Amino acid sequence: MEQHRTRPAQYGPRRGRAPLPPQGRRAGDAAAGRPVARPGGGPGAGGGPRRPATARSAPVRPAPAVRSGPPVARALHALRALRPMPGPRLTGLGSGLFCAAAMLVLGCLDRVLFGASLTVYGVLFLPVCLLTALWVRRGDVLTAPVVVPIAFAVGLVAVAESGEGLGGRLMGLVTALATEAGWLYGGTLVAGTTVIVRRIRLLRRRAAARNRPPV
Repeated sequence: MEQHRTRPAQYGPRRGRAPLPPQGRRAGDAAAGRPVARPGGGPGAGGGPRRPATARSAPVRPAPAVRSGPPVARALHALRALRPMPGPRLTGLGSGLFCAAAMLVLGCLDRVLFGASLTVYGVLFLPVCLLTALWVRRGDVLTAPVVVPIAFAVGLVAVAESGEGLGGRLMGLVTALATEAGWLYGGTLVAGTTVIVRRIRLLRRRAAARNRPPV
């Protein structure tokens, strides 16, 4: 009686693949485009519809009421909000030309409007000296007290009483300089004081910059 040979176990019929773990099944379903069921029966489990997530909006706070102050306070606040305009910085020659041109124009206006009044001319000379000392640059700040007397004499030609000829004009100019020397000294003093104050502030800033510890 013949006995059938039994095949070894390795040559037997192939069995199906071992079941993949849940993580592998979800990865395969995601790669195949099938809906993935989430464990726990939460949103999206079993391919159920998902509820759109709504972002919670922050509560809107009412804007603080603007208190209306007096007009003067509001005007000061508006001026502080404006950026300060940088002042011009003139060279020594530029400051001399500015002062001389300003005094000549003011002298002509004084002759037309006030009948060549030397007092009005002297009063207008003071703010011009102040502006000249403020607008000259730091390197040429010491030239302001020198150019203002020259500008005073240049503008005085338009308001000084003059006689006939060149000699009469020169005599009228010298007389006006002698009688209005107070305004001349006052304007020079204003320019000199402004220059000294600016010079002291400049020296203090340089000393503070030298003594400042390195960062």
